[in-house]
Amino acid sequence: MLFDILTLFPNIFDGYLSESLVKSAIDRKLIDVRRYNIRDWSADKHRKVDDSPYGGGPGMVLKVDCVVPCVEDVQVNVANRGRLLMMTPQGRRLDQKFVEELSRERRILLLCGRYEGFDERVSQILQPEEISIGDYILNGGETAAMAIIDAVVRLVPGVLGDEYSSLCDSFSAGNRLLEGPQYTRPRVYRGLKAPEILVGGNHEQIQQWRAEEAVKRTEQRRPDLFQN
Repeated sequence: MLFDILTLFPNIFDGYLSESLVKSAIDRKLIDVRRYNIRDWSADKHRKVDDSPYGGGPGMVLKVDCVVPCVEDVQVNVANRGRLLMMTPQGRRLDQKFVEELSRERRILLLCGRYEGFDERVSQILQPEEISIGDYILNGGETAAMAIIDAVVRLVPGVLGDEYSSLCDSFSAGNRLLEGPQYTRPRVYRGLKAPEILVGGNHEQIQQWRAEEAVKRTEQRRPDLFQN
């Protein structure tokens, strides 16, 4: 799977791409991540990519004549034009169902905004899918792009050591329950014991206990999910 990141700050991703499961997936050639600096498509001698909004108002707006050529050039670099996602708080809310859908793609392009966002003509011309990771405002779309990569990479075959692991996660495979509590060694810590049932060796009882705990936790912490 190929991820193309289009951003004003490609170096933000240095640490993220050099650690943990993402680095392992890159090293094993399960995924490829390429970064493009939108400033490289600016016609301005100072590489200016933003300007004040027509009609006045605070902040700056990313210019259409920089963003559109950048995306179009990146898209034609590979035979598969890919699925173009624009990071914006106005977009569709990211959820696990959509992550599972994205995991079946061969190429995903992540367009990261900054400042007051994009000139509206970027959306009109490129027709991206606008995606939000929550009802709050970030400094830019880079963090949202990392969240999408992180969620999708877990579902790429071979990335996780145990493929069953992702199926047990909260929200996965149609699961609308939160995952229940987990325990490991030491058996007792500061007077708190791991439940007896988990060390008894009866796998049927363990599965039943975990299912019941998942229901309890969902009802307590996410009543909105429980009611649905």
